Amino acid sequence: MKSKSIVLVALAAGLAIFAAAAWNQSRTAPVAVVEPLQSEQTEALMRPYSPIMGPEDAPVTIVEFFDPACEACRAFYPIIKDIMAEHGDQVRVVLRYTPFHGPASEEAIRVMEAARMQGVFIPVKEAILEQQPRWASHGEPAPGLLLSIAEQAGLDVEAAQDQMRAPQTVAILNQDRADVETMEIRGTPTFFVNGKPLDPFGADELRALVAAEVAAHES
Repeated sequence: MKSKSIVLVALAAGLAIFAAAAWNQSRTAPVAVVEPLQSEQTEALMRPYSPIMGPEDAPVTIVEFFDPACEACRAFYPIIKDIMAEHGDQVRVVLRYTPFHGPASEEAIRVMEAARMQGVFIPVKEAILEQQPRWASHGEPAPGLLLSIAEQAGLDVEAAQDQMRAPQTVAILNQDRADVETMEIRGTPTFFVNGKPLDPFGADELRALVAAEVAAHES
């Protein structure tokens, strides 16, 4: 009986030591901290001209650095739409053009900007993404192919010829390129939610970060 009591006391002491160590570890364990954007990055994250999907006054803003020729951007588009549908007027998406795939990306962006001038931005964007394997898989697309795809989504091709080369379109491309460098974007899509970078990257992580920001606004 005496030896049994000694064993029990020893076990209790061991558990107490383990609990104290675990509690102390929890106090000292490092917590992941999101590095704040530098001042020049805060300015470069969004521009007044950037295309917006969703309510302009939504409290939660997803900024996507987007390349229309990027397969991952195409794959994420239904996820983005699902997130917006889930949260209603609480979420907006701001697009920043990131033409990493060369001439094909740039031409698609010019077509999308012409579509924005004509008020058919979303249907043209969706058509370009849907038909991405046709025009983006072999470098520079066949002449007229992107305009043909956009025309079927409602683009006035004749007007678009001038709009794609307009100084406004050129200025947007140039500024977005500069902002991509300032933000140190190395791949697409890259997401920020209310200024917080999505890290680690993933669909579930994006959903969770957006939900957390919506909940913080509602609390």
